[in-house]
This record gives sequence, C-alpha cells and structure tokens, in this order.
Amino acid sequence: MATVEFFFDPMCPWAYQTSRWIRSVRSELAGSADAIDIDWRFFSLEAINRPEGKRWPWERPWAYGFSQMRVGAWLRREHGQEALERWYTAVGEAFHLRGEKTQDRAVHTRLVADLGFAASTVDDAIADVTTIDLVRADHDHLVREHAGYGVPTMVRDGHALFGPMITPAPEGPAAVRLWQLVAGWWEFPHLYELRKPKTATDWTHIGDQFAPYLDARDWQTIANPVA
Repeated sequence: MATVEFFFDPMCPWAYQTSRWIRSVRSELAGSADAIDIDWRFFSLEAINRPEGKRWPWERPWAYGFSQMRVGAWLRREHGQEALERWYTAVGEAFHLRGEKTQDRAVHTRLVADLGFAASTVDDAIADVTTIDLVRADHDHLVREHAGYGVPTMVRDGHALFGPMITPAPEGPAAVRLWQLVAGWWEFPHLYELRKPKTATDWTHIGDQFAPYLDARDWQTIANPVA
C-alpha cells in the first residue's frame, strides 16, 4: 500500500477541496492493489507568507491557522491519525462549507467538543508548548526536504507535488481518474510545472465555490512569490 503524505493548513480552501478528493480516492481504491494510505501533516501559510516585522504565528497567543494546527497536533499525538482526520474534516466542513469562523478560539472549542473530545482539548493543546514543535517539525520538514511553499502538497516515495488545485473535489470514478493522472506525474521527477491559466469565467467559478471561506476569513490572503 502506498502512503501519501498530505500537507495542509486548515485555512486553505484549495487544500480542503484536495483533501476531500484524496479521501475519495482512498475509499475507491480500498482493498485493491492500488490502495493508498494518507499521512496527514501540517504546513503553516502564516509562517511561509509572514510579512517582514510581523511576529511568527507561534509567538502569538492565538494565530488563525497555526493555533488550530496545534489542536490538530495534540489530537494526533494523543489519539492518532484517525482523530486528526476527523478534526480536519469537521473544521473544513464548518469553515469552507458553512462559513463558520473556526479561527475564533471559542468557535473552535465548541467544534472540538462536538466531535466528542474533552472540552479542555483546545486549552490543553495551546497550554502545551510542545504542540508548537510538532507543527513546526512538519512545516520545516516540507520546506527543508522538498522546498515546500504552499498547500496542498503531497509527498509520495520521497517526491513532492504541489496540488492538484481543483474545485469542487471530484468523487467516485472521477476521483480515481484524476489520481491516475496525478500519480503519473511522479514518474517524471524533472517535470516541474503544468498550469492552466484562469479566465474571468474561472475566477467567477472559484469565487462561487469559495464564497463561505471568503465570508468567514478575517484576513487578506498573502502569497509570497516562489521560484
């Protein structure tokens, strides 16, 4: 069984759609020779795109994406990957589909409790400074080993790919077909980029798809240029 490391920031709408797709792929391929497992890992957009002079997200009492990932890291350490996936799925549905401000600590606390975890989970995760190290370890690994610069990024057999960037997430046979195309890219380690330009119609589609996210976010997106 192949393992796919899936790096995400819960605040990224593209990563959320891609996470829905990769979970559909896993479900469709379960029990077959092509079955995959998903290793959920963290990447901080607040850190990689930090403006000069602004505090690092781990230096703030509560940072929109990074602090949420500290909760996820605590759940992964205490309860395993399945708990982390349940948390990310719930956060994604709340934030990206329903427009709930999961970056608000009180909202996040209620969401985690609704999942059946201890009511103190968010407070415990933030009080535990080692959760900073857990998130940073994933983030730093992707930057150091694979020149990571954003999400979604997937790593398989030591090779990283940024993307795919697609919305809405395909399901069923369509998800498998996209997986076959993406997996084919890994056969060409020096294929660096393939990109579709976005027309005005594309931007309208993206805006419609991401409307809950755009309404719920409390920030303006910053994306530093990459090589």
